[in-house]
Amino acid sequence: MKKRLISTYITGLLMMSSLWGVTSPLAAQEKVLATSADKPKLFLYQGMFVGVDLYGPATHALGSDFLSSEVSLEANLSNKYFPVVEIGYGKTDATDDETDIHFKTSAPYFRIGAGYNVFHKKPHLPGQFIIGARYGYSSFKYDVDAPSMTDPVWGGTTIPFSYQGLKSNASWFELVASLKTNVYKNFYLGLSVRYRSLINVKKSEHSDPWYISGFGKNKSTNFGVTYNLIYKLPF
Repeated sequence: MKKRLISTYITGLLMMSSLWGVTSPLAAQEKVLATSADKPKLFLYQGMFVGVDLYGPATHALGSDFLSSEVSLEANLSNKYFPVVEIGYGKTDATDDETDIHFKTSAPYFRIGAGYNVFHKKPHLPGQFIIGARYGYSSFKYDVDAPSMTDPVWGGTTIPFSYQGLKSNASWFELVASLKTNVYKNFYLGLSVRYRSLINVKKSEHSDPWYISGFGKNKSTNFGVTYNLIYKLPF
């Protein structure tokens, strides 16, 4: 009788061990599937954004000598990479207070580049923090005039300084940091800070352009800001 009880006990342990060996992988598999189901699936194409800059028109309305207005088209790839095209129009009609030189121009410009979402591993956030770069270009004509110059050789002789339709073009590079936040349904607000570095500018025989559409004043470097109202296209 004692041997039979021991045999029955051992048989029960073997059966429990066998059942455990079968069910343990199944339980682990179900846990993995449940965990995978909880994670959002990120496809390559995550949508397209169309933006309109509000900062340029607003500063012009408040008294700035410069007016710039632009639209942007940006794609979302895996919530990680954001290739973008920006097309705009800039103009000025101003007189420099220090030199009394009057400068006038109006021209389109474009930028092309891409950004990287620092928070791409957190798709539950209502926006993105993106760092990236742009290449910008503008081809334009400008008018420039200034007070007449006195000839240093002939004394009282004056030489007028006034030129119209001078041709130029410029290219530049930008480093961009931007924050995009969802405010209502498919609408976002985006703030971008830009560090711009001039690559090349075509000089005229008579003068250099004072202002470059899309870049700003003709300096080796400058900073810029854009504040966009953005709409995410529903496809």
